[in-house]
Amino acid sequence: MSYRNQMKKLEEEAKELSATESQIKEIEDEIRKTKYNKATQKHIGTLKAKLAKLREKSSKKSGGEGLGYGIKKSGDATVVLVGFPSVGKSTLLNQLSNAESKVAGYDFTTLKVIPGVLDYNGAKLQILDVPGLVEGASVGKGRGKEVLSVIRIADLVIFVSDASKNYKKQIDIMKNELYEAGFRLDQKKPDVTINKSNTGGVNVGFTMKKPELDKETIKEVLKQFGFMNGEIIIRENINIDQLIDCLSKNRMYRPSLTILNKVDLLKGKSGINAVEISALKGINLENLREKIWKKLGLMRVFMKRIGKVPDMNEPMIVKDGTTVLQVCRKIHKEFADNFKFAKVWGSSKFEGQKLGGEYKLKDRDILELHLEGL
Repeated sequence: MSYRNQMKKLEEEAKELSATESQIKEIEDEIRKTKYNKATQKHIGTLKAKLAKLREKSSKKSGGEGLGYGIKKSGDATVVLVGFPSVGKSTLLNQLSNAESKVAGYDFTTLKVIPGVLDYNGAKLQILDVPGLVEGASVGKGRGKEVLSVIRIADLVIFVSDASKNYKKQIDIMKNELYEAGFRLDQKKPDVTINKSNTGGVNVGFTMKKPELDKETIKEVLKQFGFMNGEIIIRENINIDQLIDCLSKNRMYRPSLTILNKVDLLKGKSGINAVEISALKGINLENLREKIWKKLGLMRVFMKRIGKVPDMNEPMIVKDGTTVLQVCRKIHKEFADNFKFAKVWGSSKFEGQKLGGEYKLKDRDILELHLEGL
């Protein structure tokens, strides 16, 4: 393509992006002016569905999902530190892990992703320090697309704010940027099943007596997403935004934790729900490690060979609520295929109780597997 044609294409894309942004603003203004009630529910649902589609289009035109940094997940879980420039993420990473992230007293010290490993409760937790997140990151500002592409692999998102600055605003901006990028932090994915078909129109089913959304609103929102035939079954009360989330492709449901760093510089109480620390002075870091562990929802299971003493220094790290059979599958598929029964010490009614594969284990349980042929 010639230089002239390239410039022409860029100009056309810029015009299209500008037109899309104008449409977004118009719809946002109309939603703000429209009072929500049963009579306006369908109209607002249509507007919000159109808005979601336009934002998705705008995101792609302004840089897509970003090239990323080629980071791979490792260890038992991945934690990403998110914060404005110079809030102390690098210092915190160095305190928590074996990383050697560059630390300096000016903005944008971290220009690449710095990985570290936190050893805690026998688990190896991968911690990633990403470049500072700035306002507008969700539409590509300040390498935002690349930063967000790393955050997407996180099992836990940690917001790091600076107690010596306007930390409440920092946190609000960061959470809003992640929301606009499709993150639904500390939420569970709605219990909704959607099945497409080729004919027959849309069938809407509820399992509750008084759903918040009426069928016409749901059908109109589905229509905006090109869903013309099929079935949707809603098993819990959801609002319009949650319905749109179910239809959008880029929604991610992750736990989060908020940290207020440099609390030694804080005057008075913070007034926010955060783990208050000083990374530089090592204040409250052990409490932070425990909070990270709990937020990740991990637990330890100690494996015991038949007739042997279990090694209490080498736990298997699994998610809360993991069953005996899931542990078998984690070890090897053949363990699950040949499973007979298990003996459990710890959470069982009595020590060494004989239990089946569906038994849900608890933290620090000792597990002895009995297999066919062994």
